[in-house]
This record gives sequence, structure tokens and C-alpha cells, in this order.
Amino acid sequence: MVDLTALLADLAAESEQLDSLVADRPPRDWERPTPAPGWTVAHQVAHLAWTDHVAYLAATDASAFYASVTSAPDPSRLVEDGAESFLAPPPALLARWRAGRSALAGTLATIPAGQKIPWYGTSMSATSMATARLMETWAHGEDVAEALGVRRTPTERLRHVAHLGVRTLGHGFAAHGRPVPTTPVRVELTAPTGGDVWEFGPTDAADRVTGPALDFCLLVTQRRHRDDLALVATGPVADEWLDVAQAFAGPPGGKRGPSGPEGSA
Repeated sequence: MVDLTALLADLAAESEQLDSLVADRPPRDWERPTPAPGWTVAHQVAHLAWTDHVAYLAATDASAFYASVTSAPDPSRLVEDGAESFLAPPPALLARWRAGRSALAGTLATIPAGQKIPWYGTSMSATSMATARLMETWAHGEDVAEALGVRRTPTERLRHVAHLGVRTLGHGFAAHGRPVPTTPVRVELTAPTGGDVWEFGPTDAADRVTGPALDFCLLVTQRRHRDDLALVATGPVADEWLDVAQAFAGPPGGKRGPSGPEGSA
């Protein structure tokens, strides 16, 4: 069982890593385009700030959260409009993101085990919400780093992203309109530091996915195409999964093509 306190510490560390990447950048760097079509570095940070705000709303005032969904002018543009609404000059945007993620973490720490938080299409425990926020922070941090020409060193925090990627196997199929498989899949991933192998699923499963943990996390967050990654799928379900894997909620994202910069969650 994941320890929520340790998970929130990892979420804070992931956020601080991205924060340090953008905090001292001149305004022109905040205007750089990222791999997500139409999104600048500022859009990426605004998206994280907006999502933290909505998650805080869901955790503290479910009625207000539902109202924010039902009152959206165009539900299909909820994410895009949310990011746009949070755009501000870099100092103000950073302050908003910092305050919002701190408030959310403080709230999640007080939610009892077993209590559910409403969310888009499902409900989540505090642990699941924190894991999802870490996943998104890391994934959008990859977009920002790419825009700024920075290569980030992967950390052991990717285990949370990998865990979520495995747990959302069925969601990936369903989001793409495909039957959810009942066949188990074994996942074995080499940790970023090398040596250790992260294992998920039954040891005797015929269907398997193996490879670097970083590559698996890039795949399930749709930051790279499977053809550009060193992942090996054995069995029909595992092979199809690599085409539809999606660790984030909602409809399928605009996937990147092989060696292409298109797509974002």
C-alpha cells in the first residue's frame, strides 16, 4: 500500500523540479511553443495550476466542482479553456501555481483512507489523486523541458507514473472504444537508476511488456510513440495495449507519430 505522506513528498519534489526549471526564465522562454499544439510553456504551467485548483475544489466542495463542469461553455474544450483562464504574467502565474499545489497537498493529507473525491468520469481516493497529479506534473514537465532544450534526469518518482500506467490498462482500451481485455499482463520495467526491476501483474501471465521504466512512462503519458521506445510486447493484448495506453482521464489524446512532436495529454 502506498504511503500518502511519502507520495505527497514525491509530488512536491516533482513540482519543485519543474518550478526550478522555469522560475528564473525570461518572459520570452515562457512564450516558447511546446510539443502540445498551440500551447506555450506558460500554457503548460497554467494547465497544472488550473488542474490543481479544480482538484482542490473537488476535494473540498463537490457541488462547486460539479457546477464548474456543468457550467462550462464548451465541455469539449474544458482543459484548453481552463489553461487559458489561468494564464498570467510569469510571476503571477508561478505564485498561483505554488499556492494552488500547496493547498491541494494540504487538503489531500487530511482526507481519510477510503473517502472518494469526485473527478471527471470517476471518483478517486486521495492517494490516486496525488498519483495522478504527479503523473501530470512529470508529463507536462517533459513538454516544458523539450521546449527549453533541457534534458531531465529521470528519478525513482517514475514508479508512481508506471504504477498508474499499469492500473489504467483497461481505461486505455475503453477510451479508444475497444473491449476491455480480461487477459492479465505482466509488466517488468528497468528502474531509471538501473539494476532494479519494477514488477507488476502475475508472474505467469503469457502477455508481457518489458523495457525501461522511462520509456513506459513516456508511452502511457503519450509523450512518445511506441516505435521510438525500447519496449517489447509479447502477446496480442500486450501488443494492442501499447497502441492505446493512456494514464490520464478523458478521451484519447492526440498521440505523437514516430519521431514526431505532435500530441499532448
